[in-house]
Amino acid sequence: MTDTTHQPQAPGKEDGLIGRFLRATELDPRLIGMVGALFLIWIGFHAYGALFLGDGSFLTPRNLWNLSVQTASIGIMATGMVLVIITRNIDLSVGSILGVTGMYMGLLQVEWLPQLLGLGHPAIWVITVIFGLLLGALIGAIQGGMIAYLSIPSFIVTLGGLLIWRGVAFLAADGRTISPVDPTFALIGGGPYGAIGATGSWIVCALGCAGVIWLVMNGRKNRRLHGFALRPAWAEWFMGLLGCGFIIGATLVVNAYPWPKGILQQYYQSLGQEVPEDAFIAHGFAYPVLILAVVGILMTILMTRTRFGRYVFAIGGNPEAAALSGINTRAMTVKIFTLMGGLAGLAGVIASARLNSATNALGDLDELYVIAAAVVGGTSLAGGVGTIYGAIIGALVLVSLQTGMVLIGFGDGSYRKIVIGAALVIAVWLDIVYRKRIK
Repeated sequence: MTDTTHQPQAPGKEDGLIGRFLRATELDPRLIGMVGALFLIWIGFHAYGALFLGDGSFLTPRNLWNLSVQTASIGIMATGMVLVIITRNIDLSVGSILGVTGMYMGLLQVEWLPQLLGLGHPAIWVITVIFGLLLGALIGAIQGGMIAYLSIPSFIVTLGGLLIWRGVAFLAADGRTISPVDPTFALIGGGPYGAIGATGSWIVCALGCAGVIWLVMNGRKNRRLHGFALRPAWAEWFMGLLGCGFIIGATLVVNAYPWPKGILQQYYQSLGQEVPEDAFIAHGFAYPVLILAVVGILMTILMTRTRFGRYVFAIGGNPEAAALSGINTRAMTVKIFTLMGGLAGLAGVIASARLNSATNALGDLDELYVIAAAVVGGTSLAGGVGTIYGAIIGALVLVSLQTGMVLIGFGDGSYRKIVIGAALVIAVWLDIVYRKRIK
């Protein structure tokens, strides 16, 4: 008998041009919908500002650069929240974990380590970052252990964690704001000096395009090796050009945003020179954005190329069947929440570095934005479905809504909460409709 499992299916007469295009490129319709919604949001805010305020400032290099930096901490935590929700759990404590790790990192580098190592010691920021990651992972492991081995629902454990860790953060410094942080540590948060500049950005662009080309070629090679159906050659070219085009476009945008005049003056004064009339120094990619990109790539590999990722989807699809098949679901739960805590600690590094301080409001309500980002990005609350890139796009959508409302004059937090809440409800409703259509 001839095995036709992996033979390409002939497109039916009912397939239109769009259907054949999606079949050939294997693009996720939900991804296309999210990207389309994101562009509509951007164009809408820019058009509103141009028509009614006389200032279309949304689609500018300055705003898009700031938008990418603001998305970093939420996006990083959202990649971990995808795993949590896929396995039919929830983590309401990530904002508080960010806050408590940020506060202890502030105390460590401002009050404790300088007394031991000396003010400005080069190891201070390294020790602080490692401490923040480990503290976040430890908190996540404790909560995961309670969920897995004490059978306490994740909603209750993490709701308690939301209150406990927020209180611990306040008591750690008696409600004080800890600042300023170590100068090298502060660079992790972005800013003119917390970016890699034009040359570094083009190097990253070249590496990114090379990676896209390698992925396309290697994917085609593996399909041929295992006897899977090959995508048409034009589809491979399209995917490669699409990926490279996105990276090149992002590079052009970040390199079009110059340093402010005040920073330029300080920079040239430090060199003992006058500021040239045509002085232009580009920001380039900010460190938080590069960290988010690395986290996104690593988390995608973890979810799609490892046994750990397969176990996550198996548990989300059917926890009982996963346990009966030999998967240690309890240990997996602990690992997932440990990873979530570590990512919250990393987000705490970026958030406190960006503010150049550790405050009691650090990470406040971030748990809601993180969960909303994952859900808006296509992660199903029913479990078993979710993507890393979807969560990052979801985070970008939410931050775009917040930023856009500020730019058009609706800076009051009440309006932003209403919009975010509505976006979350609509996203869940669309997920329900989509799942019904699939069935």
